[in-house]
Amino acid sequence: MELPERPGEPEGMAPPGTAPVPETVEPQGAEPEAAAAPVRARRRGRTTLLIAGAAVLGLVAGTCTGYLVQADREPTKLPSLSQPTLKQSKGEAPEPLSASRDRRVRTDGDLRKLLLKKPRGAKTADWSSADDGWMDLASYAETFGDPKDAFGENVANEFRRAAVVAWEQGDTAVEIRLVQFRQEESMAAAEAARGAHYWADIGDNHSWPIPGTEDGMAYAYTKPEAEPGYVPQYEAKAFAWRGDIEMEIFVTSPRTVGKKTLLGLAKRQLERL
Repeated sequence: MELPERPGEPEGMAPPGTAPVPETVEPQGAEPEAAAAPVRARRRGRTTLLIAGAAVLGLVAGTCTGYLVQADREPTKLPSLSQPTLKQSKGEAPEPLSASRDRRVRTDGDLRKLLLKKPRGAKTADWSSADDGWMDLASYAETFGDPKDAFGENVANEFRRAAVVAWEQGDTAVEIRLVQFRQEESMAAAEAARGAHYWADIGDNHSWPIPGTEDGMAYAYTKPEAEPGYVPQYEAKAFAWRGDIEMEIFVTSPRTVGKKTLLGLAKRQLERL
């Protein structure tokens, strides 16, 4: 039996609920071809991120595993810091070294006793800046060309004390200084002697090594120091060191100071050290 058509419904309309199928309209003059399906672009970097994430997870997992393994282990025992007990020897302790065998016994005492004695017939010099045979740091620095710089340098070199003797014999004047340093950080006595050699060797002079020393030197100048109103004076100097003491000798005379005189003073003074 045929169904009656609904009034008002156009002919050929699809029943309600059914989507209409559009008619395909092909352009004129074009041959019918199958439409190419669009190609979907691939997202870049996704594989790289996955690999990097896996590497990080592997590193974290390895670290945690190592930590757990190490935490379960027994701690390694450290070696003992104590030394084995030493047996104390029996009997009396040895006597302290004598002054002839221990230099510090002599140099730690009254340093003035190690200075050369004033020769017979000589008189004590009244021009020396020493006070009762001692020269403090300020007075010692004043003997340099630049006292301010010398003061700071001797403080850095751990200046301890200076013993001085000075005399006049005829027209010749002699001053001997024993400058002692603490030497807790450096060999200041040797460094002071080397510095003195550098400045003493400037100018016309005759120089000689002092026997019995490593680098002791004596200098006698060939040109006099002349000042208006004063007799020209020739100078001579000697520098050496023993242990923590630097020896300084200064001689002035209206005549050139001879080698025998200068080296004789230096040798006799060093023997007392």
